[in-house]
Amino acid sequence: MPGAEPGPEVAAFPDAFGLVLDAATSVGDGGRVLVGGSPRRVLRLSAAGGAVVAERLARGPVAEEMPIAAEHPTGAPTAPTAAARLARRLVDAGVAHPVPPPGAGDVRDVTVVIPVRDRAAELARCLRALGGHPHVLVVDDGSVDAAGVRAAAEGAGAELLRRDGSGGPAAARNTALPHVRTPLVAFLDSDCVPPPGWLAPLVAHLEDPAVAAVAPRVRGMEDGGASAERRPSTVARWGAARSPLDLGPRPARVVPGTAVSFVPTAALVVRRSVLGEGFDPALRHGEDVDLVWRLHDAGHRLRYEPAVVVGHDEPGAATSFLVRRFRYGTSAGPLARRHGDRLAPLVLAPRPAVAAGLLLAGRPRVAALLVLAEAARAERGLRGPGVARGTGARAALRTAGSTLDGLSRSAAMFALPPLVGLAVARPAARLPVAGLLVGAPAAEWVRALRDGRTAGLDPVRWVLCGLADDVAYGSGVWAGAVRSRAPRAVLPKVVRTSGPSRSTGPGG
Repeated sequence: MPGAEPGPEVAAFPDAFGLVLDAATSVGDGGRVLVGGSPRRVLRLSAAGGAVVAERLARGPVAEEMPIAAEHPTGAPTAPTAAARLARRLVDAGVAHPVPPPGAGDVRDVTVVIPVRDRAAELARCLRALGGHPHVLVVDDGSVDAAGVRAAAEGAGAELLRRDGSGGPAAARNTALPHVRTPLVAFLDSDCVPPPGWLAPLVAHLEDPAVAAVAPRVRGMEDGGASAERRPSTVARWGAARSPLDLGPRPARVVPGTAVSFVPTAALVVRRSVLGEGFDPALRHGEDVDLVWRLHDAGHRLRYEPAVVVGHDEPGAATSFLVRRFRYGTSAGPLARRHGDRLAPLVLAPRPAVAAGLLLAGRPRVAALLVLAEAARAERGLRGPGVARGTGARAALRTAGSTLDGLSRSAAMFALPPLVGLAVARPAARLPVAGLLVGAPAAEWVRALRDGRTAGLDPVRWVLCGLADDVAYGSGVWAGAVRSRAPRAVLPKVVRTSGPSRSTGPGG
């Protein structure tokens, strides 16, 4: 399997970088107590440490989110100081995030690599959006329409590499690596549309010598291929509102088992020196997750920077969308063979899981008592000077809610036929089964409505799209698990801590 060079174990957090606290971090005792991170923890700072954090926080605002562009007009680590070690600790814990200084990095150090198979029109649009970037490599992965791909590449002044047969995106990207002469590589899919100036904020993060790769936010574009006269389909709007590649609006360090456990290579900037032989060509799907986790295991740090938003085409037809979700799901089996239970479909803490089970079994009072007891336990665990009252209890309640959400999504993904059979056979089970299946997508629609991102979908269509999405992905997971003989891909993971439960997957 392709490898990666060991990353820097100790690297000073750059003096020019500022900090911004994570949105979920709370501050107490005049800035000397920080509560946050993943897993959630209490950090107590000395007076000097509090002053360091305050100074870093004051260095400048975070860049505003860059909008999706649907169409574009034509160093060596040093020994860290105590202040740098503290800043690094806060960033690594997820309590705070780095803010590079304005103008950091040079986009001329980047070669953009675009793998493509046919899709000449999408490739031409992607190349126009790059606005004449000086280093662009297009890899034709055995296109039938080779002439169309060549015309698009030559029309934009991009260098074209041709593969005789199709080996998939991993093999296509690997084909480009020996031709890269710059220290940085930006992988970009041909159906993506980056906004003007997209590379600069990402490259700036790589001024931190400990960071090996940084990914922007990838969001679906609502047109879904529709013409200007025709309204986007329901599926296209679902893809825009709920793209499987969209990892949300909050910056993060990319770490397995956290809220952002991987990033897609639909758009990713990475140091050429850490790639080794590149992607695993045996993986037709999930090759990006595999690469990200290998880089992490080699000691590198990776960042997710949602201030940059890259548009991505999501299918406008239901069949195409569901087939894509099924294919994403098939990667879970091969990834489980390589990375164990990191991609478990459901991660559960015992007490919240028991409470959720009691609720679904029709014992709401007992479930509520167990949740309250867990909230009281969490509150005692986080109690102390400078910690706001209720911090632990709120965390426990969020965990209980996310457990229900995870169980709901997993039920649709992996247990729909037996649940439907149970509802048919036992009328008393119909309401709990319906609540279990509909709960997660319905709650998600409420959150999307609050945030103004429903894309005009009413709750009925949202829930139906969500169920179809989950069933298609879960079917792919089952298929991949059976094909790869990887039962871990479909088994839940039980953890001792009461961190948030989740139901996720590559592109999901």
